[in-house]
Amino acid sequence: MDPALPISLARPMAFLDLETTGLNRSEDRVVELALLILYPDGRVVDKVRRFNPEKPIPPEASAVHGISDADVAGEAPFRSRARSLAGLLEGCDLAGFNIRGFDLHILLEEFRRAAVPFDLKDRRLIDAQVIFHREEPRDLAAAARFYVHDEHDGAHSARADVHMTARVLAAQLAHYPDLPDDIAGLHAYCDQVRPFLTEFQRWFSGSDLESYVFARGKHRGTRLAEVAATSPDYLDWMLTASDMPDDVLDAVREALERFSGREPPEPGGESPEWGF
Repeated sequence: MDPALPISLARPMAFLDLETTGLNRSEDRVVELALLILYPDGRVVDKVRRFNPEKPIPPEASAVHGISDADVAGEAPFRSRARSLAGLLEGCDLAGFNIRGFDLHILLEEFRRAAVPFDLKDRRLIDAQVIFHREEPRDLAAAARFYVHDEHDGAHSARADVHMTARVLAAQLAHYPDLPDDIAGLHAYCDQVRPFLTEFQRWFSGSDLESYVFARGKHRGTRLAEVAATSPDYLDWMLTASDMPDDVLDAVREALERFSGREPPEPGGESPEWGF
């Protein structure tokens, strides 16, 4: 059934939703985009298209949206459709669920990579999640009322908060029978929704110095050992960065010592002009 908004539209309203290769707003890619455009004259455009992200879809992402590499192997990449999509959205206000926090950031990066202009200036951005969270607070006090039917009078007292959190979790496990009934399963459940990465994990994947692979930066996808051997000046720059975590610096320093054949620089040296 086509939706009908109980407000008048001065220009088209485009509802959009993305399925992606992951949650990194600057690096992950669109694998599916759905559009529902409501026009002031009552017309409705309902479209969905899949894209080849030109990179592997991680299993954890496929587990969420059900789209695999095989499903999009024959699809066109986003860049080949970017101009027509921008034209379709011309003059539209934009709406969605968490578009301000996620979808629009991914979409803007895809348009940027495709070298297709797409400007949010003068568009109205309507986010149903913002309305939901503001009108129905999602804090611990709200969880206490919903799950344990009790007022959380000690909100923001650390002891009261931690005791109420334990009560809420117990009530959630009883309320949702499909939740995993073991700690490992609950961890995986939470990780699917909101992965937690340490700063080290944001820089490297892998289990040891030989297998560490850059997860970000200009050498993303390349083994740390290879970068140390072929581009040690990049690692020199990392060692001079004041905000680099100690465990990242330790790995970089050890890689330079083991794979570059020379001593790493002392902290405080000059950074290459190209930076990060």
